[in-house]
Amino acid sequence: MKSGPAGLAPRKLLSVLRDVRGSSGDGSPVVVAGARELVPLLARELRAGGEASAVREGGSATGASVLIWVGSADEDALRDASRAGVPIVGVTEGSSLPYVLDTDLVELAPGAGFPVDAIVEAVARKLGERGARLAGRLPVLREAIVDELIRSAARRNGLIGAAVFIPGVDLPVLTLNEVRLVLRIALAYGQELDTSRAVDIVGVVGAGFGLRAAAGELLDLVPVAGWALKGAIAYGGTRAIGEAARRRFALTAG
Repeated sequence: MKSGPAGLAPRKLLSVLRDVRGSSGDGSPVVVAGARELVPLLARELRAGGEASAVREGGSATGASVLIWVGSADEDALRDASRAGVPIVGVTEGSSLPYVLDTDLVELAPGAGFPVDAIVEAVARKLGERGARLAGRLPVLREAIVDELIRSAARRNGLIGAAVFIPGVDLPVLTLNEVRLVLRIALAYGQELDTSRAVDIVGVVGAGFGLRAAAGELLDLVPVAGWALKGAIAYGGTRAIGEAARRRFALTAG
């Protein structure tokens, strides 16, 4: 059986494909609730260019990907969402909200429009990899979600690269993380993941191997700080692969 990147067998790649399908969210809608006069306005901003059904106005947040609460608190509604395990992002005029971390609050200046960029960045931080499929339905979330996916994967691989001292041992782990990253970016751009296309999609990962081969020679020249260089190369290589995947899938995105 022919191997994929870094000698990974197609069977292993397909296992990763199934894992990504199960961990990238189910694309459930965003629920926007709170101040009645503001909810439709923010919902319209979030739907721009995407699927109208991916944003729900008001009602229960149970089963939603994320609840975006606008304005003053309704403690009962926020408590219900928290108990249901729904991530919450608050948009307020500077006041705190029960059941919402201060780091998940976005300030709404009186009389100003919605800070959509800040809101979608907060949503991306809150959802992480679970936002990939939702980004495929709502283009307004896409760049922020993909930024978060790349940042998280690069940080993880940078730590692995710095921590593993035996040459070559880290390569399969780094590669699998990059495969997961590429597949999640594909989902974020509305690409469906099926087994017939899996190996083709993860071919983007091959871009990282030339960099690592050259880097291996550099490590011999830097014996003292080699661990730091390995971490930096793993971090930078993963970011480069993520950006290459972003460009590739952006060309065919709807």
